[in-house]
Amino acid sequence: MKRKILLFGSFLSLISLISCYELDTVPYDQISAGTFWKTEAHAKQAMMGVYEQMKNQFTFGTINLTDNLSDIAIGYDAQAYEAAGNGSYTDRTGFVVNHWRSTFDGVQRANAVILNVGQMDLTAEKKAPVIAEAKFMRALYYFHLLDFFGGVPLYDETTDLNKDFNNMLKPRSTPEQVRAFIIADLDAAVKDLPLAWPAADYGRATKGAAYALRGKVFLYNKEWKKAIADFEEIVYNKSGNYGYELYGNYANLFNLTGHSSKEMIFAIQNKGGVGFPYGMPMAFYLGTRSTFGSCWNNGMPSTPLADMYENLDGTPFNWNDHIPGFNESNTVKTAAFTATHTNGTLRTIPDTTLLGNIYRGRDPRMMQSIIVPYSYYMGWNANAPRKMQFVVATGVNENFGQIRNNKGWSTYFWRKFVPEANLNGLITDRAHTPFNFPLIRLADVLLMLSEAYNEDGQLDKAVVELNKVRARSSMPGLNTAAWLTVATKEQMHTRIMHERAVELAGEGHRFSDLRRWGLAKSMLNGKIEKGLTGANLFTRKFEDRDYLWPIPAQEIEVNPELIQNSGWY
Repeated sequence: MKRKILLFGSFLSLISLISCYELDTVPYDQISAGTFWKTEAHAKQAMMGVYEQMKNQFTFGTINLTDNLSDIAIGYDAQAYEAAGNGSYTDRTGFVVNHWRSTFDGVQRANAVILNVGQMDLTAEKKAPVIAEAKFMRALYYFHLLDFFGGVPLYDETTDLNKDFNNMLKPRSTPEQVRAFIIADLDAAVKDLPLAWPAADYGRATKGAAYALRGKVFLYNKEWKKAIADFEEIVYNKSGNYGYELYGNYANLFNLTGHSSKEMIFAIQNKGGVGFPYGMPMAFYLGTRSTFGSCWNNGMPSTPLADMYENLDGTPFNWNDHIPGFNESNTVKTAAFTATHTNGTLRTIPDTTLLGNIYRGRDPRMMQSIIVPYSYYMGWNANAPRKMQFVVATGVNENFGQIRNNKGWSTYFWRKFVPEANLNGLITDRAHTPFNFPLIRLADVLLMLSEAYNEDGQLDKAVVELNKVRARSSMPGLNTAAWLTVATKEQMHTRIMHERAVELAGEGHRFSDLRRWGLAKSMLNGKIEKGLTGANLFTRKFEDRDYLWPIPAQEIEVNPELIQNSGWY
């Protein structure tokens, strides 16, 4: 029975969990199948429990930290992702076990809704969209499992956890079977989900979200024409007015100003403030000691990511163009960045005017996503807002009005998703940042459509879609200058890789991208990550086995039908 609770969660937890919606339920200890599943409100309340599982830190609650496993971010400790980065994790490591269990918990919550709503005394018109929501969510959870573990056991709504627990010993289905199951669920979701919900239900899955997710599943399986059809449906409003559009201000997409904009196709809904601990721990893991609640910067942008951001004219950035010998000498790097201070009072500083001009002369998304040396961030200190400066020096401290790296490294910091001050009272808990977190947004879809066009031999169309994303940040488009010329499929793929890195940084896509492109091992294994001044931080390890995480050993011990992934025996 203990495993039952760990693996899927109980029926009671399904209907007692709440998200940003106000749920009017009787006390959870009085809820049972006999008193619940009676009204349309009950169906909605149960569906909120399905959505709530996304926020679990081992489902999507810290999915942005998987960027730490790629080339664009670095980290330590958080959820033991550090062990994955250096290859020291096993089939018993906590994040592996908990990802499996928490995601299957989401599957079973969705199954409970599909089964019970289907049997409720409601009209077909009332039941259909809720069942479609649950199938969308089941598809989302199974796609997450497929991405990280490969083929997994398939349990649909005919499995009732409360009755069939002892019989849940299915073998792993093949990846093809799991994918077919996901597509069938998304077919149903496309059919029965609405184009939009009433304003009070903002955030629930829509028909456009189902098309976008199905297109992504096709893209990951290299079914280019099917992916194109689904992405074109919502980008070009083929059979309905989906209303998606790129939000004008990139930086504000990741704070309260734009996090509910028309660019968001499907996002985890977060809320904060007194009495609303329904956010995600973005401040906790991405913020610094200068952030509200004094946070830990477990995730940080990598130096290579910072160097990826182009010059404003679209030419590649090169430090040597600004500071001779920078690339070759750690001494030069140290001189370029390092200051000295006494109790916060700066005694010597590098050429901050030069550094400021270098950073301001880059793709605007750089400084909108990253806190760069000697720039400022509105933090929180001594229970009050305080303007903090990122000074590269030994002994910096938030009490001096400086940003401190909790690990002791000299690195960049995330600005993206990190709250400023206390958001006028809307953040009261560092573990509950109230910014909606995008799982699918239009810019991502445009870049996936560009990729599908490119792989399908439609280079001109691929350029058009990618240029839409660049134009939003006032970056020159491909084929508008000699250094931006793209003439081949291979050149275009390189451009897509670059654009996905800088546009989607910190959103948790990169590790999956590198694995699905088959590039993770060649780009990551043996790579030495370095700080701003060239100091070695750690060495990555990525082997063939790491393209999939291991099936948790505890699950195999209970169910011997679960054959372990290759390389993890």
